[in-house]
Amino acid sequence: MNYIKGNFRKYIYNSGKGFIVGIFKVKETNDEELKDYVNKTITFSGNFLDLNMDDLYIFYGEGVKHPKYGFQYSVNNYERVKPEEKDGIIEFLCSDLFNGIGEKTAKAIVETLGDRTLDLIVENKDNLLLVPKLKQKKIDEIYNTLMKYNESHNTIVYLTNLGFSMKDALNIYNEYKGQTISNIEYNIYMLAEDIENINFEKLDEIATNLNYDKNDERRIEACIIYIMKKILFETGDTYLTKEKIIEATIRYLKINEDIEMNLINLNKNNKIIIEDNKYYLEDVYKAEKNIADTLYYLSNLDSKPIKNFEKHINNLEMCNGIKYNDQQIEAIKKALEKNLLIITGGPGTGKTTIIKAIVQVYKEMNKYSYDELVEKIALLAPTGRASKRMSEATTLPASTIHRFLRWNKDTNEFSINEYNKDFSEFIIIDEVSMIDNSLFDSLLKGLTRNVKILLVGDYNQLPSVGSGQVLKDLIESDMIDTVHLDLLYRQNENSYIVNLAHEIKNNDLSLSFLDKKDDYAFIECSSHSITHNILEIIKKAINKGFTDKDIQVLVPMYKGLNGIDKLNVELQEIFNPSDLEKKEVTFGDVIFRENDKILQLTNMPDDNVFNGDIGTICMIKNSHESKSKKNEIYVDYDGNIVKYEPKDFINIKHGYAISIHKAQGSEFKMVIMPIENAYIRMLYKKLIYTGITRAKNSLILVGSSNTFSYAVSNDNVYDRNTTLKNFLLKKIGIIN
Repeated sequence: MNYIKGNFRKYIYNSGKGFIVGIFKVKETNDEELKDYVNKTITFSGNFLDLNMDDLYIFYGEGVKHPKYGFQYSVNNYERVKPEEKDGIIEFLCSDLFNGIGEKTAKAIVETLGDRTLDLIVENKDNLLLVPKLKQKKIDEIYNTLMKYNESHNTIVYLTNLGFSMKDALNIYNEYKGQTISNIEYNIYMLAEDIENINFEKLDEIATNLNYDKNDERRIEACIIYIMKKILFETGDTYLTKEKIIEATIRYLKINEDIEMNLINLNKNNKIIIEDNKYYLEDVYKAEKNIADTLYYLSNLDSKPIKNFEKHINNLEMCNGIKYNDQQIEAIKKALEKNLLIITGGPGTGKTTIIKAIVQVYKEMNKYSYDELVEKIALLAPTGRASKRMSEATTLPASTIHRFLRWNKDTNEFSINEYNKDFSEFIIIDEVSMIDNSLFDSLLKGLTRNVKILLVGDYNQLPSVGSGQVLKDLIESDMIDTVHLDLLYRQNENSYIVNLAHEIKNNDLSLSFLDKKDDYAFIECSSHSITHNILEIIKKAINKGFTDKDIQVLVPMYKGLNGIDKLNVELQEIFNPSDLEKKEVTFGDVIFRENDKILQLTNMPDDNVFNGDIGTICMIKNSHESKSKKNEIYVDYDGNIVKYEPKDFINIKHGYAISIHKAQGSEFKMVIMPIENAYIRMLYKKLIYTGITRAKNSLILVGSSNTFSYAVSNDNVYDRNTTLKNFLLKKIGIIN
């Protein structure tokens, strides 16, 4: 196992929860590639307890080149080395760790007790009585300090022996310090609430070994919280009924107990909120309440009339060479006058055009320079691709909400929050239908009370992955001024994509969907012919000059004959076939190849790449040629190069075929969508609508027209249980 041995020198970054970046003075190493660092310093990163400059450490890990921070030593595990030689023990006892012990006293202790000084003190503090002139008070101080020094590592060993990983053990100890063991013995399930990324299932497995009874109240109440989180995540609801919680918990725990009293107890302890027979997790309840309170406040601020508005519009029309319709002019005017406005509309209604106009008029009416405008206005979206579209339209910087709030992946916290607010005066947020309650609540907490907010989105698109349905609830409350765009702005005579979207939205699908148009075609075929037809369409498109960046296959399901996984294998061979000039890496049953189209599956804000971003593998380094001695994949996301090691490969997959959910917030020149009966349980109106509205220039549907007709008429999608709308209506007295 490779290691470096030496001393900690200083912090560069300390998360406060164990993750540390710092400087380390290397005294010794067994890694040939790091021999040049002996007697020099190296940057390191990893999870630690508090590091002490007076201690000697062994760090186990490897040297890595971080794309953003350069070369550093990534620490997987470490140990603190007790001083063993007499001089080292004397230096240790003279350190700042032991108050009031000078070199003379330290020497006297070591001369009396010898090389085993530290072990003898730990075994029995009375061994210090052998040291001449050493008083009992000082003996107690030395013993207590050394025991505390040893306690942390003994606790880590205890936790890892229970079955926790080193990272989890460090997180647990950093939270509880000296109370760690007593807390676990009192209630191991409290860790699920206090420690990030430690869930009930893991704790329940360990608790079994600690002889917890299956009917233990601590177990039942922790399971209730776990079950509520699980159901809310799966359904998108923000509250549950008592009956649903009880049924799911008893089924999970396989017990026959009456757990209603446990619910009452959780309510008394503010773990859950019960209101109007609705059962909420505390943080979910507070998020909905805060959103309602903040938006009610903003919606009641006085409007500020704009001077010479018509002149501004005329200037814009001349400058941009367009004519705004009445709906668009209304949207622009209200967005500039009001502190809170929603603009909603389908494709082709000019939402992006309106955002651009609002930004231009705002700059002109305030006489801002470009730099001043960048400081005063924030353009935000839930995905990287959506924010990029905003930036391209307005020529201003735009950001994902996570990046704007400075999300820390390690701590899962936002640096911009209620205690450290952003002072932008105007916030424009696109693709609001994708934003869940938790993220929107965090955003509002990070803004000032007098901020202007414009929310833009398509009411008919899929709701957020997380809990809530922010845009739907806000619009249906009728409390927030909303401009509905329904006049088509982007279409020509033989264009059908936009018309099809509006037919679906209005439940008025005509037989035109079977007719070929300049930008649209429906290819009727059996499920066994779908993949063949998609491949033939793509071959023809490639011959016409289309690339994999232009073409996106959108599929409702991952598995099956025409699922995403199988299609990606076929499409890789069309777009990026095997070639001796291209390096490859195998991960499970997936082959990643240079020039492959890649989909990012998680948020990685430190690398400026987010869930749903699409890039290209620009380079692969095989293990025999990389410094890390591991396979490395480098993905280019529009000029942003991100490195992936094997532990990160789970965060990416091929992007030739992707889910409709992952495509939300994006646009593609050509969209191809297979439609077949095998997808039937996944097919409903909002999904189809969202899929076809990703197509900018060309849409091709392949499969069964009957299944397509069924899907667009299927409005029986799960209706989320949320209370944001009701909280808003209570504010204005419409309901009690």
